[in-house]
Amino acid sequence: MNPKLRLLLVLVMVLGVFTTAVAQEEKRWDGADDLPVNPLPCPVKEGETPEEPPAPELKEYDGGQPVNPPDLAGKDIVLVDVPKLIGIGYFAATTKGMQEAAEELGNVTVTTDAPTEANIDEQITFIDNYITKGVNGILFAANDPVAIGPVLKKALERGIHVVGYDANSVPEAREWFVNQAEFNGIAKAMMDSMVAEIGEDGAFGIVTSTFTTPNQARWIAEMWAYTNKCYPELKWLETVEAQEDNILSFNQATTLINKYGDELDGLFGMTSVATPASADAVTQAGLCGKVSVVGLATPNAMRPYVKSGCVKSVVLWNPVDLGYAAVYVMRAVVDGTFKPGDTSVEAGRLGTLQVVNGSEVLLGPPFIYNAENIDDFDF
Repeated sequence: MNPKLRLLLVLVMVLGVFTTAVAQEEKRWDGADDLPVNPLPCPVKEGETPEEPPAPELKEYDGGQPVNPPDLAGKDIVLVDVPKLIGIGYFAATTKGMQEAAEELGNVTVTTDAPTEANIDEQITFIDNYITKGVNGILFAANDPVAIGPVLKKALERGIHVVGYDANSVPEAREWFVNQAEFNGIAKAMMDSMVAEIGEDGAFGIVTSTFTTPNQARWIAEMWAYTNKCYPELKWLETVEAQEDNILSFNQATTLINKYGDELDGLFGMTSVATPASADAVTQAGLCGKVSVVGLATPNAMRPYVKSGCVKSVVLWNPVDLGYAAVYVMRAVVDGTFKPGDTSVEAGRLGTLQVVNGSEVLLGPPFIYNAENIDDFDF
């Protein structure tokens, strides 16, 4: 073979390998979104200097505004809360917090009404019906950030205030979003908890709701970025969708257990339904102590698995506080005491909450529930 041709072929092969490696490195896990990521500093090892955390991004207000809303400052207001679905412990807890806030304030009435399945089309119908009936404000947790946008914009155009919580919409479709914890903080807590159990070179799968659910897609994207930075030897096997359905979540977790066998060291549950269902699947497979389960869930749902030792840690925030904060934010918006450009808002017993990312109100850092503290919580 001609030496020049041989050299050209070698260069092509090397370039192909390099391109493939770069493509593999850049490809995010299934279920992640393609938005910018901001991984937090890695855990500090002995002898290392701690890395400075990234500075929070200062952005101008990017939310929407209602058109000619009535002046209801200090007056009674009627709100509707339309979460992703009703009938699960997590949104029962946010509803509890909303009712606590309404009782404290004394001039707010809140009704929670939503589908019994996490279906965006049904959620849109619920919101549209309440726009027609007439309410002063809409609270929501989106099943799809883009698809829910038009109906929320319709509410704004009718002079109805709109505040999101738990799962965001596109910013221009609501005034504020109450974020339970920053996405990179959740990602770090999840990955560090898993590594503490399976080591830095273990393999794991993920059970999520859908690949388009906004908060879970953000968490997975930040988990991917944090893992590439801090735990490059960890192996992601697969992400499966379970629609926030208990039976499907159990079946999907069981599928991952059977499919990967001894290669599977851990399972992440990305929803308050997927995490206990995954723990149940591991328990029924007799793999407690062999397959770790880490995820987001309410303490009551996880208590049996934590008590049995099958689950060591559960990552979450207090959803009662999340619902409570959403109502206080809505009241402040209606009263005109919380406006675009403000950097904080007062939220009753929660004190002062900070504004981040332009139009988000941050509840606080994630919390780790374990055998030592899980009995301190009842929701």
